[in-house]
Amino acid sequence: VEYHFGRLLDHVHLVISDLEASKRFYRAVLRSLGHDLSGEGEGYFHADELFVSPGEKTSCVHLAFQTSCREDVHRFHDAALAAGGTDNGVPGERHYHPGYYAAFVLDPDGNNIEAVFHGKATRSAPSIVVTPELSHPE
Repeated sequence: VEYHFGRLLDHVHLVISDLEASKRFYRAVLRSLGHDLSGEGEGYFHADELFVSPGEKTSCVHLAFQTSCREDVHRFHDAALAAGGTDNGVPGERHYHPGYYAAFVLDPDGNNIEAVFHGKATRSAPSIVVTPELSHPE
């Protein structure tokens, strides 16, 4: 088993009220960005570093997915609205830095979900690879 991780965050866990509505929403927006759910089980699903499960909601979250082009931002926005999301900012340039192009939607629980293209850039690697050891010396 190996895991591929991106940048700063280890994982994000969203607590939601309706598992099926959230699964439908996140599957649609992830597929619009060329990804899908990584797995699911009784009462949860996950995609890469995103974990989602029902429970008592404690806060709203702002979660941003990176994209590789402006067209992905538009696909994300369209897919999110079609899957039950609410518009929270149409695709367009933002003032955060030159080239910042993003769209925002609220998921079924009111979390602010963003897709962002940071403009033309070069990555040193698409992800890092973490391979857990079978034994856990403590």
